[in-house]
Amino acid sequence: MTSSTDRTTPRALRMAQPLARDVVDQIASEYGVCLRPIPMYRTDAVTGQSTLFDLPCGATLESKCAPCAKRNQRLRMAQCREGWHLEDEPVITADPPTDEQRWLIGFRAEWQAKKDAAEAAGEDTSEHDEVIRALDAEIRVSGMRGSVLGRTSTARKRSTRRRQDAPDLPRRKKVNTTLGRTYTGRDGRRFRPSMFITLTLPSYGKIQTNRGVPVDPDSYDYVRAARDALHFAKLVDRFVQNLRRVAGFDVQYFASVEPQKRLAPHLHMAMRGTLSRAEIKQIAAATYHQVWWPSVDVVRFEGEHLPVWVERAEREDGTPYPDKQAGDYIDPVTGEVLPTWDEALDAIGDEDEPLHVVRFGEQVKADGIMAGTPDADKAIGYISKYLTKSIGETCEADNQAQRDHASRLADALRYEPCSPTCANWLRYGVQPKNARAGMAPGRCRGKAHKPEHLGYAGRRVLVSRKWSNKTLTDHRADRRAWVLEMLGLSATEDNDPGRYTWRPVPPGDPGLPPLGERLLLAVAEQQRRRRALDEARARAEQQDLSATEERRAA
Repeated sequence: MTSSTDRTTPRALRMAQPLARDVVDQIASEYGVCLRPIPMYRTDAVTGQSTLFDLPCGATLESKCAPCAKRNQRLRMAQCREGWHLEDEPVITADPPTDEQRWLIGFRAEWQAKKDAAEAAGEDTSEHDEVIRALDAEIRVSGMRGSVLGRTSTARKRSTRRRQDAPDLPRRKKVNTTLGRTYTGRDGRRFRPSMFITLTLPSYGKIQTNRGVPVDPDSYDYVRAARDALHFAKLVDRFVQNLRRVAGFDVQYFASVEPQKRLAPHLHMAMRGTLSRAEIKQIAAATYHQVWWPSVDVVRFEGEHLPVWVERAEREDGTPYPDKQAGDYIDPVTGEVLPTWDEALDAIGDEDEPLHVVRFGEQVKADGIMAGTPDADKAIGYISKYLTKSIGETCEADNQAQRDHASRLADALRYEPCSPTCANWLRYGVQPKNARAGMAPGRCRGKAHKPEHLGYAGRRVLVSRKWSNKTLTDHRADRRAWVLEMLGLSATEDNDPGRYTWRPVPPGDPGLPPLGERLLLAVAEQQRRRRALDEARARAEQQDLSATEERRAA
């Protein structure tokens, strides 16, 4: 065998030989070992011993860490499967408050009364506010969730009257359940089917089906495509609201947002329970989301002519800026202070039209699914198919036309405002919400403007609260418990949360081995575990076979 260090070997042959370090990564990936582990020291409070551990990075994209992304994908598939066809109502019961929690709430009530009395007397309440903030922090640390004041909303209220161009939705009497309807067959067997729903956005121009690119890029409506992608998450929320209103029960769902070949986001949803296909299509047609934002029809600032941030609370003539303590963006020519975000929203009248209206397209697919069937497994695989890839990564590497299509969509998104805090509002003469120095149009760092997201900044996986009655942490614990049970091990000691403390390994720590060495050790450990698990499975199968033979003999 020719050695790679043999200088007599031609360079072309040496370069064709695989790099040993790359092979380590390949083998580690095959064994499910994280390629970007986070080194941590775990200190045992009982023995005082510190041990080095590599924690998985937890990446959800293959481009960052393929083993972690695939592990997360399998976890999501298990979560989808467990919650889709539940037979029993999921029950979430809150723990009773502890004595400490009750005391904190009582003490918080006393300080709220003191603050209200001080406000009524016209006194300074800064001390009261500081104590209340500290108490709220202690309440959260004590194990209570939510706010003591409940839900408080200062958002503007728009008319809830439905648009004239949207069909009305039927309403059913609300039933306090998350389970769908149960059917009885002719043979008396009872079954409860569920649904698999696919929703897409409308067309923006004719598409070449085999390539996923516009037939005529010049006539393709990239602006509308960009805005639909930006607000797609809100449209999905509206669909779920309408779905529950029509269904009459607390619909539970597991959904994923994935890119179509034309790079528009679309939704795959596993829904517990059933409605008719006609009702699903009616709900999709009646669902819309109105974006009540300032107009972006006129570009006021571009190129070198951009708003200027003034780091002072007064104008040159000594007059104060409206409702500002310090700083504002002004017109560099006229010195005019740009309207704030709240002022721009206040200027939108009741007779004005929304900036944009998002709707679903005509393609709506809804299929009934039975538990434990091949169709259910196929649908779960379809829902999780692209979870390890970003929307932008679906572009085919050898398809230049599709890459150009993605580039044109990214150009349309560059100056499109993605949120109230987006720097692109300066281009249209409006100060972004929570404006700060250094903002410039076209330089927003929001997730939606990044090429790998192509406008969609929402979550890729959407799960309702009562889907499987478990969190992802619970599902991970279930998988770990199954492995430990197969191996005949116990995790009681490791489950003691107060025994161990964790701290990150500081950079340059001499006790940290090279990454390659740590990966090799992790691969060896995985090999040992797989052998032990295979042996445990073989023993279990042999025991089942022996038990079957004994029953037959009896």
